[in-house]
Amino acid sequence: QVRLVESGGDEVQPGGSLRLSCAASGLPSMLEGHVFAWCRQAAGKEREGVAWRNKDGNTHYVDSVKGRFTISRDNDGTMAYLEMNNLTPEVTGLYYCAADPLVAVCANGWPVPYDYWGQGTQVTVSS
Repeated sequence: QVRLVESGGDEVQPGGSLRLSCAASGLPSMLEGHVFAWCRQAAGKEREGVAWRNKDGNTHYVDSVKGRFTISRDNDGTMAYLEMNNLTPEVTGLYYCAADPLVAVCANGWPVPYDYWGQGTQVTVSS
């Protein structure tokens, strides 16, 4: 059974930092064999991709978080992380860890949505 379990979300002030973690289990070939991503869903908005890492190790970020967020995984392929710095209120939302053996997206569309999802961890940035 595949499980992705996120943690690390919190309420912080603007300018603060957080580190989100995603514990993965049951994935064939673990995270090494999957594209994985951090997706965000803000209140009243569609789920969107924030950062993702391809199987070749290349990472991608939406423009609004470039230079502030870093996606990574551990060498065992069981943990994924999202380091978030200089946080602003615009990044508030429920953050999901997602994984897929092929290219996928955070919301409905083409390619197909990620196969595997966590339950989400809330990040709130406010003063």
